[in-house]
Amino acid sequence: MATPNTSEPKEQAKTKSSKPTWYPPATSREYEEPILKVLNSLTKEKVEFRPMYGKSVKWYNCGPTVYDAAHLGHARNYVSQDIIRRILIDYFGFDVHFVMNITDIDDKIIIRARQNHLLDNLRQTSTALTQELVSQVIEAWDAFFTSKLLKSIPNVPLPATESPEDLQASWDQINDKEKSDVEWWNAAKAADEKFTLNVASLRSTQAGLIAAIKALKSGDSSQEQAQVLIDASKDVLASYLDKKYGSTLTDHSISRTLSSYWENEFMKDMERLRVLSADTVTRVTEYVPEIVSFVERIVKNGYGYATDDGSVYFDVNAFDGGKGGASQKQQEEWSHFYAKLQPTKKGNEKALEEGEGALSTGASKRHPADFALWKASKPGEPAWPSPWGPGRPGWHIECSVMATEILGENMDIHSGGIDLEFPHHDNEIAQSEAFHDCRQWVNYFLHTGHLHIEGSKMSKSLKNFITVQDALAMYTPRQLRLAFLGQLWSSPMDFKEATMTEAKSWEATLNNFFSVAKALILEQRSKGAASDGKHHYEQAEKDLAAQLRKAQYEFRQALSDSFNTPQALDRLLDIVSKTNVYLARGRSNINVAVVETVANWVTKMLRMFGLGEGPVHRGTIGWGDAESGEGSGAVDREVLLLPYLQVLSTFRDNVRQLARQQAPSKETLELCDKLRDEDLAPLGVALDDQDDGKALVKLVNPETLLKAREEKAAAAAAKAAKKAAQAETERAKRRARMEKGKIPPTEMFKEPNVPANTYGSYDENGIPLTDAEGAELAKAKLKKLKKDWDIQKKAHDDYNEWVNTGMP
Repeated sequence: MATPNTSEPKEQAKTKSSKPTWYPPATSREYEEPILKVLNSLTKEKVEFRPMYGKSVKWYNCGPTVYDAAHLGHARNYVSQDIIRRILIDYFGFDVHFVMNITDIDDKIIIRARQNHLLDNLRQTSTALTQELVSQVIEAWDAFFTSKLLKSIPNVPLPATESPEDLQASWDQINDKEKSDVEWWNAAKAADEKFTLNVASLRSTQAGLIAAIKALKSGDSSQEQAQVLIDASKDVLASYLDKKYGSTLTDHSISRTLSSYWENEFMKDMERLRVLSADTVTRVTEYVPEIVSFVERIVKNGYGYATDDGSVYFDVNAFDGGKGGASQKQQEEWSHFYAKLQPTKKGNEKALEEGEGALSTGASKRHPADFALWKASKPGEPAWPSPWGPGRPGWHIECSVMATEILGENMDIHSGGIDLEFPHHDNEIAQSEAFHDCRQWVNYFLHTGHLHIEGSKMSKSLKNFITVQDALAMYTPRQLRLAFLGQLWSSPMDFKEATMTEAKSWEATLNNFFSVAKALILEQRSKGAASDGKHHYEQAEKDLAAQLRKAQYEFRQALSDSFNTPQALDRLLDIVSKTNVYLARGRSNINVAVVETVANWVTKMLRMFGLGEGPVHRGTIGWGDAESGEGSGAVDREVLLLPYLQVLSTFRDNVRQLARQQAPSKETLELCDKLRDEDLAPLGVALDDQDDGKALVKLVNPETLLKAREEKAAAAAAKAAKKAAQAETERAKRRARMEKGKIPPTEMFKEPNVPANTYGSYDENGIPLTDAEGAELAKAKLKKLKKDWDIQKKAHDDYNEWVNTGMP
């Protein structure tokens, strides 16, 4: 039997087994994916951001030196870095290991801790006001005046001798110059930013001394008087006591006590500002053994040297231009470079001295540009053991060591304020590259710009010093963050009233948008799946969707352009504005789903910037609620619903009463207005009248509604007061005008209304005929008098009518 042919025709088999061609999509040139670039302080230009380990980013941030309250400059710095960190993680999808140090041992901390300790001891031991205490304060005043003014201000009136009388004479001359020689006074302030602060301290001390001497003469030597003198003289006494007794202190826990207190306060401030906690926090005092080992290796590599006093310095001349890569046997030759960030500041003695600290003299170092890696501790300073003797870390070395311990031999990002660029960060780079024998320790350096207050540098002497707590007493964390978002992180920022007014305006715009969007969404959901048979996706909806797509792309472009948050924020506000225009079409002509899409994206981006509150839930619109969330227990329905039900019941009762009284409809409408403006506002419910006659129900923060109600009432009261004032002005003008008509026209040309002997005779209406000598008056004169008489008669008639009607 023949085998049947089961094979298909060749053409038919080919058609059945082949696949259709797939064409890779072509990206629109209008929407090409932007490349993330950052402004790198190492290049002073924007460069592509490429982490060493794919999407993992190693980031070290210079933290605070904790010896005083954090101020608005700190807030700008740490909030700006927090925003960049959130953008990298929550927008670009990087995995960031964020390390921040705490400088808990430093010259400033040592000095402040000793001064506070000695002042507290003086307060505790001064149980009475004595001549000895007064003399001590006078001695402190003389020392402070000599060191802070005579030796630091150019062209200062110098005393003939250092006797108390001559010092006082010099002080009197300086005081007089505040008014007599303004040019000198301004030059002194320019020469020393603490000049006015020091003058204020000296004046306060003198006032305290005068009061103390007066108290002693009157026989009042109470402990209270002693405390008053110490408090008035605390700034002057602090430096005096430290210079005299600071070296005798052996309990070095006082430095740690001070730094621990201010570290906790700093962390609280950052939490209030909603700055994310660092993944790793390092403290200098916890890494001293590692610092000693780090310094030893720098010395071994030929870039450091010990001095006879037990200090160790970095040899800038040996490093700058020194051949690198020997330890790694690299084939390519390269040289070290000092001051990569600010090469023009090499040798800037003032900046270098500030970087070394107030307790360092640098007398034993070889070259002026060399900086301390390890400081030999003097009496009164904390000390740790080392091969060079008891000492403590230099300022710059701490970050190099802790960053190396946590992140390894290199990192992607290092950040800090622009004021740290030189010498601190340049010295960090040098000592780290000397230790690791590498030519690039950090790939990207990010520096946040300076912050000024109303155009001036923030300073206690200028009385424009604002702590974080001061700022949070005036503005909310969200308003401050919005203000910082509105400025380029790398640019100087002028913090002024207009800045915060603009931030509040942005917040109000977004608040209004969110409240309307949420109300519409809730209302739409309450209707369920009901349909009117129309899709409501016409040209207006397509246009808004296209505008959102464009806003999203431009938003990404902005953030890819070195985290340009002002431009990104502008894109958010712009799409909100466009959506508000769409909403103005009226509730019956909008597609709520399109509005919800916009609101969801705006919410997500604002939360990405750190502007949200409370937990994130799917579908959450707006800022969120810090007090909401799980774990707070079951909701008490009576507590939740009763206030609303009581308002509803009262309104029902009042409506029924008006109906029984057959009251006019005006009273019912007034009752409705009362429900909207007075009863529902404290409950956070806003009724927004719409074009279709049905109110849109909005849930708003009660404080916001009450504040708006108060502002509306205040505006109405002001308008009423203005109207009343205008009415009173008009009444006063009318009264003055009426008073002019009080004189009858028959008496207007007679004494005492005219000078004596003006006229001789009159007609029956009291109009003059002759002058005092009996001569007839000229016709022109008579004509003018008759005209004046007619005017007065009308005025007199008006006056009588005004009097008869009660003089309104």
